[in-house]
Amino acid sequence: MTSTIPAATTVPAVGRRKGQGVTPRSAVATTVRYGLLLLFLILVLMPAYVLVVTSFKASSEIGVSGQWGLPEHWTTVSWAKAWTALGPSFVRTFELAIPVAVISSIMGSANGFVLSRWRFPGADVVFTLILFGMFIPYQAVMIPLREVVTTLGLPSGVPTLIFAHCVYGIPICTLIFRNYYATIVPVEMIEAATVDGAGLLRTFAWIVLPISAPGFVVTVIWQFTSAWNDYLFAIFLSNTRNGPITIALNALAGAQSPDYAASMAGALITSLPTLIVYVVLGRWFIGGLMAGSVKS
Repeated sequence: MTSTIPAATTVPAVGRRKGQGVTPRSAVATTVRYGLLLLFLILVLMPAYVLVVTSFKASSEIGVSGQWGLPEHWTTVSWAKAWTALGPSFVRTFELAIPVAVISSIMGSANGFVLSRWRFPGADVVFTLILFGMFIPYQAVMIPLREVVTTLGLPSGVPTLIFAHCVYGIPICTLIFRNYYATIVPVEMIEAATVDGAGLLRTFAWIVLPISAPGFVVTVIWQFTSAWNDYLFAIFLSNTRNGPITIALNALAGAQSPDYAASMAGALITSLPTLIVYVVLGRWFIGGLMAGSVKS
């Protein structure tokens, strides 16, 4: 009987390469990449560091030569002064930003649903006209907007700013929701609701809105941030007594003898709400943008 000796098992080339270490070229590329990221991170965080350390310094410690050093005596006097100056406007800005984010998001959602699923004559023309609002600079509409507000009799302050931001936010919210509904919401779902006897409004309220959370996250963050950080609308349509926090911060920092520590503390107080919004909802913000980014 002839015995057969099995041939030596060869290791696939892919298997051999899998266990190999990182090549010198890839190691250098990785080091350079992370080095550049670290450099950019330091450049971004440098102003934030100066803001924080200066806000806790006494007035006698503030100067060009010692701006990078830590405070010798940590104090919160500047924070108390900044909050006293900004507190009332801080509350008013919430009264402005929250309604703006909610109202413009709902209106943009309704517009986006109609323009994506109800193909009426001239739908593309209407959508194009709405999008023109995104490319009109704020500076070009200030005087006409002031005339419209005066004609309508809207009071100066938060109500007028809510009106202006909602109108100016409709185009971007409509674009986001139109692409979202055209990409995510299946046509079969809308047709099934129609067969069951649901009209346009009922389909929107009971079928479309419950699955619109990613789009709402995007528009709410966008509109909340725009209304909170706005200064141009605020300076034209309000004043320091009834305006948002950006007006009060400008008054705090623009005095004849500015208190730099209080100004730094005020800047941090002003930026805190938007920072919290992005930290809490940031991951859903990116997901919502990507969900409606590709239109079939």
